[in-house]
Amino acid sequence: MITALEVPLDLSQPPTITQQSPKDYIVDPRENIVIQCEAKGKPPPSFSWTRNGTHFDIDKDARVTMKPNSGTLVINIMNGGKAEAYEGVYQCTARNERGAAISNNIIIRPSRSPLWTKEKPEPKQVQEGDSLVLHCRPPIGLPPPIIFWMDNSFQRLPQSERVSQGLNGDLYFSNVRPEDTREDYICYARFNHTQTIQQKQPISVKVFSMDSMNETIAANLSDSDFYGARSVTERRPNLLTPVGSTSTKVELRGNTLLLECIAGGVPTPVIRWIKEGGELPANRTFFENFKKTLKIIDVSEADAGNYKCVARNVLGSIHHTITVTVKAAPYWITAPRNLVLSPGEDGTLICRANGNPKPNINWLANGVTIAIAPVDPSRKVDGDTIIFSDVQERSSAVYQCNASNEYGYLLANAFVNVLAESPRILTLPNTLYQVIANHPALLDCSYFGSPKPEIKWFKGVKGNNLHGDEYVFHDNGTLEIPVAQKDSTGTYTCIASNKLGKEENEVQLEVKDPTMIIKQPEYKIIQRSGQVYFECTIKHDSTLLPTVTWLKDNSELPDDERLIVGKENLTILNVTDKDDGTYTCVANTSLDSVSASAVLTVVAHPNPPFDLELTGHLERSIQLSWIPGDDNNSPITDFLIEYEDVMHEPGVWHYQTEVPGTQTTAQLKLSPHVNYSFRVIAVNEIGRSQPSEPSEQYLTKAANPDENPSGIQGIGSEPDNLVITWEPLNGFQSNGPGLQYKVSWRQKDADDEWTSVIVANVSKYIVSGTPTFVPYEIKVQSLNDLGYAPEPSEVIGHSGEDLPMVAPNNVQVHVINSTLAKVHWDPVPLKTVRGHLQGYRIYYWKVQSLSQRSRRHVEKKILTFNGNRTHGMLPGLEPYSSYRLNVRVVNGKGEGPASPDKIFKTPEGVPSAPSFLKITDPMLDSLTLEWGLPTYPNGILTAYILKFQPINSTHELGPLVEIRIPANETSLILRNLNYSTRYKFYFYAQTSVGSGNQITEEAVTIMDEVRPVYPRIRNVSAAAAETYANISWEYEGPDHVNFYVEYGVAGSKEDWKKDIVNGSRSFFVLKGLTPGTAYKVRVGAEGLSDFMSSEDVFETGPAMASRQVDIATQGWFIGLMCAVALLILILLIVCFIRRNKGGKYPVKEKEDAHADPEIQPMKEDDGTFGEYSDAEDHKPLKKGSRTPSDRTVKKEDSDDSLVDYGEGVNGQFNEDGSFIGQYSGFSDTFSSLGHLDMLHRSLMVHRARIESYSRKQLITGPQHSECVCNWMIHCPRLNMQH
Repeated sequence: MITALEVPLDLSQPPTITQQSPKDYIVDPRENIVIQCEAKGKPPPSFSWTRNGTHFDIDKDARVTMKPNSGTLVINIMNGGKAEAYEGVYQCTARNERGAAISNNIIIRPSRSPLWTKEKPEPKQVQEGDSLVLHCRPPIGLPPPIIFWMDNSFQRLPQSERVSQGLNGDLYFSNVRPEDTREDYICYARFNHTQTIQQKQPISVKVFSMDSMNETIAANLSDSDFYGARSVTERRPNLLTPVGSTSTKVELRGNTLLLECIAGGVPTPVIRWIKEGGELPANRTFFENFKKTLKIIDVSEADAGNYKCVARNVLGSIHHTITVTVKAAPYWITAPRNLVLSPGEDGTLICRANGNPKPNINWLANGVTIAIAPVDPSRKVDGDTIIFSDVQERSSAVYQCNASNEYGYLLANAFVNVLAESPRILTLPNTLYQVIANHPALLDCSYFGSPKPEIKWFKGVKGNNLHGDEYVFHDNGTLEIPVAQKDSTGTYTCIASNKLGKEENEVQLEVKDPTMIIKQPEYKIIQRSGQVYFECTIKHDSTLLPTVTWLKDNSELPDDERLIVGKENLTILNVTDKDDGTYTCVANTSLDSVSASAVLTVVAHPNPPFDLELTGHLERSIQLSWIPGDDNNSPITDFLIEYEDVMHEPGVWHYQTEVPGTQTTAQLKLSPHVNYSFRVIAVNEIGRSQPSEPSEQYLTKAANPDENPSGIQGIGSEPDNLVITWEPLNGFQSNGPGLQYKVSWRQKDADDEWTSVIVANVSKYIVSGTPTFVPYEIKVQSLNDLGYAPEPSEVIGHSGEDLPMVAPNNVQVHVINSTLAKVHWDPVPLKTVRGHLQGYRIYYWKVQSLSQRSRRHVEKKILTFNGNRTHGMLPGLEPYSSYRLNVRVVNGKGEGPASPDKIFKTPEGVPSAPSFLKITDPMLDSLTLEWGLPTYPNGILTAYILKFQPINSTHELGPLVEIRIPANETSLILRNLNYSTRYKFYFYAQTSVGSGNQITEEAVTIMDEVRPVYPRIRNVSAAAAETYANISWEYEGPDHVNFYVEYGVAGSKEDWKKDIVNGSRSFFVLKGLTPGTAYKVRVGAEGLSDFMSSEDVFETGPAMASRQVDIATQGWFIGLMCAVALLILILLIVCFIRRNKGGKYPVKEKEDAHADPEIQPMKEDDGTFGEYSDAEDHKPLKKGSRTPSDRTVKKEDSDDSLVDYGEGVNGQFNEDGSFIGQYSGFSDTFSSLGHLDMLHRSLMVHRARIESYSRKQLITGPQHSECVCNWMIHCPRLNMQH
């Protein structure tokens, strides 16, 4: 048995309907009627029609024709025919020798667009605030028309929460306003099927408001009553539709449920929807028409229930409950499917449907009710199932299942085809399937056969039958690999077999890497005129060709030259508001597609508010309202309100107040006698908008001043006057014309009457003839033409001050220490101050230093103390000095007379550090010290103290020696010092009080009579290869210096790169260089002081393969190395014998063999070596010729030694054991063995030859640094230790 298997068209089969017109077919009466009916079958079927249940003979109607090889009817009504004549129910039958299939019942109805009935609507006259409904009542058309309201200019009428159109087409006003008055409310009905629009007669609406009241009535009202009367009376909500408190609604399953509530009231009510006993369905619920319409799509039985709409405003609420019942036209649970059986097989046809109410199931055979159809012994009907047993070829037929209830019907055709066929595979051989890794792979094996063939799949030429959870085998033969991997690639074989035979087919599967976006575009916020860059980097399978496209809001990018699309990026120049949106990068291949999106938000300053309106006019307040401008994607945070005083300061805007960005009204406080104009500025995160247009002007009435001047002061400018000053009021504060000031004063505590004057246009008044520094009570009151301001408060002022009359008495000085003294004095009587006592001022100055007995320019110092003080401290005095001081009284006028000078002296203190300490003339066993006197002796010097101690090579300090030097000495020669030794010196001066600060210095005794040279780095050179360079240099200076190499591209402004040199070697390898590039290099040292060599420039070799010769494979080199190894072995044996014969040697002598005067440096011009002198071949090394511990060497000395290549000061080399242990006495051994001295020089010559050969054979880099520079230590190329 085969269910729903496609029968090849070359095999006999009953008819199958492939295309038909819809059940409810509304046709355009102006066009021909085409009723579709297409079918397939073998042999090809013939067609017939019924109309209204009876045979429709198309041959008898000249206007009706049937298309060739088709059942489609064409009814020609273009030439005088009428579509109404062909209304009815049509059904098509397709028939051949194996059965008959029928179509649905197709109801043909022509569309209708009738005219509006002629009527003249009555004008509507309503009071402001009332509710209003304008009825449309369109003509009944087929299908129903679309309703909308416009004016005479064909402009749609604006709708809002207050004014909106209902589902029935009526226009509802929750409350009317004067601006609703118009004469052209027109309802239009558009009939889409016929493309016609019908228009209703215009409706006139007149709204009566307070503005239309009789002028006489308005004139009798006060301002507050008038403006108060303008407000509309508020009222509770009332429902305009639906009426009553409850209603019902029936909707069919799968349709869209629309529920509506429109309410009237002032203010306009807000609608809210709830479902009693449940929640509104998520993802299927929508609110339309300003939440007045509840829309639920794809309704199901679960959506039945009570829905409540609640209309609410500030005065209350009203609600309405709609009971929703959900019915259902029949819908399939299991629709019957075609059946292919072989003779003798069994099978079933199942037809199951549901609905509300439950549908009836009826079976037909070849279009005839099965009860009256020809009898088939192999068939048995059991309700919704037909059972077939032992079918034969005559059992072939088409069966129809009809499921119907009062809301509709379902009709399905399913044939039973009895065939005997061997398997055939319909999929083309060697079909190539390409899929993306980790995605399903579906390999088709479409087949046919009767009985139904068995399908098996194999992989590879000799593969096993595929099975298991990693595969899914579909009934149609398809093999599914749910998660294809790269190893799923290969050849797959499908085999179909039944009892009549078998057939196989091969298909190919290729699994590709997925396309990925590894760098996604990112969310951007940009201001106008900016530039945006979106990046989209993809990774894809190398065999697939990707294409990257950009979309804006899921559509193609606009054609704009500002949008530049790169290979993996999108750039937008000069961004504008229209660029705002979502940008999506889509990467497509032939197999997959990936995308990533980013939102571009274009922000800007907000647009200015508009439509400023002043309401609620009162004497001291007014309400300002406005409409916000566009926030330009950055929410408005605040509104700034400014005002202009057109009367007093035209053109000048002042800050009034600030309100939150969610507020569009503000109650503003006003001042009298101001002609106000207001403007509003919106503020968001980007900045401020332009100011709005100014509001209308509003002039407030004049009134008495509200406030008096501020900042009142009474201060005399002369001893006999009182100057009264104040901050004048501005025009805004004057509250009316004729602003003046009443100035009043009287002497405090004198029982005098107030003396007053009235002045205008000034802010100062001078009272003359007053006694000196007397308190006065003062007040200043503002007034204008309408009266006085409130009584002002009094302030205390004073008449003018005069200089103090006396100096402080009994001035005493107490010296606390050498730098601090305390001064005491008696306070002066307040009457003698003749002003505000501001304090006491001490003048003091140094007369002379008692130690130097020399006078200098007198510099007086001043300290001021509060008037309530009778003592003060004088800090920062110089020790052992003579000072003078006096004390004076200070008031607002100035200083009084000085007290008699007091003389005091400071005691001795400790001296400062000596001004300098120089160490000159270093000798073998002596150093010369010179110093300068302390800058500040601070007393009589009694002596100098010198302390010094030696420092060894490990920076350890030796015993400390102290010497006391007479105070009259300025130099000293230290004798009996150790040669070639570093010393640290501590030097300070003393007075009788104690020791001063010390100065320190270091110096080194020399090793021979040659003076030490200052540290320097010279002869920096570079030997470069393609990607690295050997840098070498010569160094003269102290020991234990840390070197570093700095380098960079020549001519570049980039910062120098810095590499630290390990240890104190005089060579370094720069790695990672760019071939064919010029570099600059310099060498620096960090130690006693930073210093740097001069720059050198070198160029790396070109980027090409270098032909290198491995010298380790050259015969002469192997022989040379053997000779060197033998000589070194002899050297080590002698050292070992010498060491065993002698004892331990001082650690200091480990570095005695640094220099080798016999070896000459390489010539820099030709790279050859200089001549070697034999003048001292057989002479022992002199003690005086040793290199000093600060590594200072003579120019002609060699810089090449064992220690130079060591890693530490103790002479131990690397941990590989190439040279470990003490090397004390090494130089003495050479001194006693002249022939070993010659051997040492010979080794140096061999080293030079190796270096020369290495350069010629291009042996550089790590090999060169290991096998040449460190040849005395370890050469891994020879696998031997030295």
